[in-house]
Amino acid sequence: MFDLFFDTDCDITKELADSYGAKLISMPYTTSEGKEYFPYEDWEKFNDKEFYDELRKGKLATTSTLSIEKYKGYFEPSFKEGKDVLYVHFSAAMSGTFNVMRLALEELNKKYPDRKVFTIDTKAITILSYIQCRVIGEMYKAGKSLEEIIKVGNENVQKYAVYFYADNLKFFAKSGRVTGVSAVMGTLIGIKPLIYMNEEGKMVSFSKAIGRKKAIDVLLAKVEELQDHIEDYEVVVGHADALDLAKGVADQLQARFNNKLNIIFTEVNPTAGAHCGPDTLGIAFHAIHR
Repeated sequence: MFDLFFDTDCDITKELADSYGAKLISMPYTTSEGKEYFPYEDWEKFNDKEFYDELRKGKLATTSTLSIEKYKGYFEPSFKEGKDVLYVHFSAAMSGTFNVMRLALEELNKKYPDRKVFTIDTKAITILSYIQCRVIGEMYKAGKSLEEIIKVGNENVQKYAVYFYADNLKFFAKSGRVTGVSAVMGTLIGIKPLIYMNEEGKMVSFSKAIGRKKAIDVLLAKVEELQDHIEDYEVVVGHADALDLAKGVADQLQARFNNKLNIIFTEVNPTAGAHCGPDTLGIAFHAIHR
């Protein structure tokens, strides 16, 4: 017996986790007023319009790691019930929170020596994690074994890709989370850095475009170049309070693939959104490589 865990940095909502019978670890963010929020614990539904409008006004949010006690609070109930844990999480290369998690598990192991925690590192965040988590969630809901889920989950890590652009460079320039994006670039009006997640689970800026239209053209070209039987898998168009723009991109994708795609939309979670900023848009899809 085992419990499945996701985290909110994978864009998994409480509603979606519940539909799979999974549990959800909340990754916090702090507003410019100093108020810390835990998604789906301090509020039930993400109001992306309100959150991203605050960022548009210049009220930057920050993120932080979970505490040891918080991690213990997530995992201990499962251990008490005699269950192991499978935790599918966002890229460990992007945060120190997993070092804290290891310390929490060391403490729990002393109390529950027979219990185990298995992990699948999606080497991704937001929509690239999301598309992988949906596959695993469906397998868990269908009653697949721990071994089978881990095998498929690990095999899928490098079989999905994401390409996206940041609409306003100041957020990524401030966070330092993207290789190739600098504060200097952020002063250039209209420049959109084009970014992907590499095999190590890090964000890398591979090019730049002037204006949204040209940025979207590059994303669409990357999907065509790297897709692998894309019509047989879900395609995720993710956005940071830019649904109309995301729908337009979906229409262009369908036109390029003869309306054969299964496209779903998701909003970039607030913890990741604090780094990418409003109007960011990306596409996650089944690919020959990242």
